[in-house]
Amino acid sequence: MLGSRACLALGTDIWIVTDQQHRVHAPSHARVIELDAPTQIETTLSQGLPANPSDAAAEVRDRLGNRAVSQQLTAAYQGVTDAWRIGIAKIPAVVVDQRYVVYGEPDVAHAMARIQAYRETHP
Repeated sequence: MLGSRACLALGTDIWIVTDQQHRVHAPSHARVIELDAPTQIETTLSQGLPANPSDAAAEVRDRLGNRAVSQQLTAAYQGVTDAWRIGIAKIPAVVVDQRYVVYGEPDVAHAMARIQAYRETHP
């Protein structure tokens, strides 16, 4: 198993791109991007709304005005944008330095070991 020190030696920019159905155990220093996070937040925002459309719209505006919710939504969409920008094609994906990626491996330590092995043979 690859420890934290070895993970940091690989690169300090570690992203885990996944969703609610593909859970992974990420190291604490990794950025976890859940592609379905915006949908999850939007679903929460729409729960318990009044039946009257005008009251419901006002309630959603109030909820979106909450700084914490706004920051969560912004971060969630930024994560999706970043994953799209670097060309993530499948999930789960373990990405190091926005350059090396292992797809379909839920064991992050194993994915990191594969990336390290590749980097050692392709300096």
